[in-house]
Amino acid sequence: MTIPTSLSRAAQRAVQTVSPDLNDPAALRARPKQQLRRYEVSALLPNGEVTDTRHIAPALPLFEDAFCAFSRGTLIDTDMGPVAVEDLLPGDRIITAEDREQTLLWKGSCMIVPGRPGPQGRNMRLTRITADAFGMQRPPAFVVAGHAARLLYTPAHMRGAAKGAQMLTPVQEFVDGLNVIETAPPAAVELFHICLRHHSTIRIGGLDFETYHPGPNAGRALSHQMKSLYFSMFAHAEHFGDFGPLAHPRADEDYSSTSLSA
Repeated sequence: MTIPTSLSRAAQRAVQTVSPDLNDPAALRARPKQQLRRYEVSALLPNGEVTDTRHIAPALPLFEDAFCAFSRGTLIDTDMGPVAVEDLLPGDRIITAEDREQTLLWKGSCMIVPGRPGPQGRNMRLTRITADAFGMQRPPAFVVAGHAARLLYTPAHMRGAAKGAQMLTPVQEFVDGLNVIETAPPAAVELFHICLRHHSTIRIGGLDFETYHPGPNAGRALSHQMKSLYFSMFAHAEHFGDFGPLAHPRADEDYSSTSLSA
């Protein structure tokens, strides 16, 4: 049998057509890899059953912010009295700060290390709100919140832009080093978030925190693959529009439109 091309020429051609990264193993090893996290989800299905699932997904803000608002032990008001967030079950009736009862559709949790910067240097520290930081009995004891938590309160340095409106403001905006401080435990901690049928606020220690909502800009520049992965975590939503409108404007987003496009 005749070999049309010499082995040396074939090898040379293979080297020329291979990816440049494979020619430089050091550069290949230095390339940053996508960090992944394990996300735990408990959801209420349309038939009334509760399902518990575990997901491995990128450590991107869209995913992390759905899980990192409340620390273990945070008390949430229900129709049966205060319940620690880790003990809530989908189907429970939550008392919102708007004095309405809503069904808990979804609860998510994940483990993070606050003392370690997140992907691209993102601040993952917890925020500790000391007793009476916002006035008498607000809160009556310290409250610890994750980086995705937002308070329905406008800090003094943002009131000009808010034009008198109350906005959902990231808890980091209230850090003053005295009454509200950052804390970065070196060990892993478990954080939670909850989603109701309609976006609302819930009262924790006399302070109004928002329930989960991806925000009006969540679907922008998101690949189809990432959208599919994201919605695999939510039994009650197939499009961003299924989360409904924001109950209040957010300080850190363009809130001129309070509804989401699908």
